[in-house]
Amino acid sequence: MSAVLPPHAAHDHDHAHDHHDHHAPHGWRRWLFATNHKDIGTMYLLFSFAMLMIGGVLALCIRAELFQPGLQFFNPELFNSFTTMHGLIMVFGAIMPAFVGFANWMIPLQIGASDMAFARMNNLSFWLLIPAATMLVASFFMPGGAPAAGWTLYAPLTLQMGPSMDAGIFAMHIMGASSIMGSINIIVTILNMRAPGMTLMKMPLFAWTWLITAYLLIAVMPVLAGAITMTLTDRHFGTSFFSPAGGGDPVMYQHIFWFFGHPEVYIMILPAFGIVSAIIPAFARKRLFGYTSMVYATASIAILSFIVWAHHMYVTGMPVTGQLFFMYATMLIAVPTGVKIFNWIATMWRGSMTFETPMLFAIGFLFVFTMGGFTGLILAMAPIDIQLQDTYYVVAHFHYVLVAGSLYALFAGVYYWGPKWTGVMYSEVRGKIHFWGSLIFFNVTFFPMHFLGLAGMPRRYADYPLQFTDFNALATIGAFGFGLMQVYFFLFVCVPMMRGKGEPAPQKPWEAAEGLEWEIPSPAPFHTFETPPKLDATATKVIG
Repeated sequence: MSAVLPPHAAHDHDHAHDHHDHHAPHGWRRWLFATNHKDIGTMYLLFSFAMLMIGGVLALCIRAELFQPGLQFFNPELFNSFTTMHGLIMVFGAIMPAFVGFANWMIPLQIGASDMAFARMNNLSFWLLIPAATMLVASFFMPGGAPAAGWTLYAPLTLQMGPSMDAGIFAMHIMGASSIMGSINIIVTILNMRAPGMTLMKMPLFAWTWLITAYLLIAVMPVLAGAITMTLTDRHFGTSFFSPAGGGDPVMYQHIFWFFGHPEVYIMILPAFGIVSAIIPAFARKRLFGYTSMVYATASIAILSFIVWAHHMYVTGMPVTGQLFFMYATMLIAVPTGVKIFNWIATMWRGSMTFETPMLFAIGFLFVFTMGGFTGLILAMAPIDIQLQDTYYVVAHFHYVLVAGSLYALFAGVYYWGPKWTGVMYSEVRGKIHFWGSLIFFNVTFFPMHFLGLAGMPRRYADYPLQFTDFNALATIGAFGFGLMQVYFFLFVCVPMMRGKGEPAPQKPWEAAEGLEWEIPSPAPFHTFETPPKLDATATKVIG
C-alpha cells in the first residue's frame, strides 16, 4: 500500500498509520541505531534545544554581570570564557544542528524521497555531536577554565590558553566532520532522490536553500579545520603560523578564520529563508512571488559570501584599496537579500492573510531581520566600521540577524510543520504568548545595544563606565525575559505536542499550504513514500 494518500482516501489515515508504524523499532534501540530521517531529525532538534538552553544560561551570566557597573559575580577571565563559549555553543551546537534537524525531517517529505540517501551516515553525523558538545561544555571544568579567546579564537590569545583550548579545537573538528557528512547526505538526497516530475526548479524553496547551504558547508568547514589545526600545531608542535616571535602572523589567522566565518553567517540564515518562503505563501493564500528570482538570489548570496570576509578586519591595517573592495562587495550582498525581502512583501501584498503563530514569527522575522540587515550595511562602510569595531553596536547587529533571523525562522518552522510531526495542533494562545513575549523582550535586550555601541562601549568587557548603566540594566531585564519565554515555549508548547496532548491535526492543517509533505497523514508515518509519488505539472499535488 502506498504511503501517499490521494485526497479522497483521507478516511484511511488511521489504517495507513497502523500499516507503517508496526515496522518501527521500539525502545532505546530505535534512537541509538536510528536510520529513519524523522527520528534523526527529532534527535537533532532536541539536541539543539538543549544546547540553546546551555548557551542561553551563559548569555544570562554575561547579562547578570553587566546589570550594573563594577564586578558583581565573575572575574574578567571567567566572563571572557562565558562570551567565548556562548558564541561557540550557540553557533555550532544550537543554530546549525537545528537547521539540520529541519533538513532531515522535511527534505525527504518535500521531494517525495523515502529517506535520506545515506541513512547510517546520517546516524553517525548526529551521534558525533554528543561527544563534541560534551567536550565543549566540559572545558569549564578543566585546569585553567574554558577557552577565553572569543568565539573567533583569535591568535595570539589561543596560543596562551590552557588545555581546554585543545578540547575546544578537537570538539570543533568533530562538529565540522558531522556538518560535512550531513551536507553530503543532503546534496545526494536532493540531486538523486526527487520524485518523478519534480525538476530542480519545481522544488520547494526550503530544499533549494538547503542544497546551496550544503555546498557552502562543504566549501568552508575544511577552512575552519585548517585554521584551528594550525593553532594546535603552534601550541604543541613548535610551528609559528600565527606567532610573530617565530616569524608568523596573527592577522593571517583572521583572514583564514573569516574566509570560513562569513559564509558561515549565510549557512545560518539561508535555511531560514527557505522556511519563511514556505510559510508566507501559505498564510497569504497566494503563490510565492518570483520563485525563480528567489533561487537565483539565494545562489548569489552564497557566491558573494566568499568575497567579503575582510569586512570583519577593517582595523587590521588593510590598504585603502582593500577596504574599498570589501566595502563595495559587502554592499553588493544587500541586493539579492533585498530581492528576497521584496518578494516576501509582494507575496503578502493583497493576499487574504491570517495571522496564526507561524505567520506571526515569519513577519517578525521579516521586520527584525531587515533591521539587522540595515545595521550590517552601516558596518559595511569602512570609515564608520572603524569607529564601531568591537563595540556593542556589532553585538546588536549580529544578534538582530541571528536571533531574529535564524531563531525566529526556526520557531516559525516548528509551529508550521509541528502538527505534521506530532499529529496534534499546538495551542494558538500559547503560541501567540511565546511570539509577543519573544519579540518584545528581544528588542528590549538588543535595541539599546546600538546606542551603547554608538557611545563607545566595547564588547567582551566585564565592567563599564557609569554612563552606560541604564541601557545595560534594560538589556539585562530583556535578556532574562527572553530566556524565560523560550523555557515557556518548551514546557507549554513543545512538551504537550510531543506527548500528543492537543487537538488532532488534520492531514493539511493550513488550507493554502502547498507541497508533498501535506499529502501524507498527520502524524507522518514511520515510513513515507516507499513508492515515489507521481507529480502533476506544478509538482505540488500527487496524481491518482
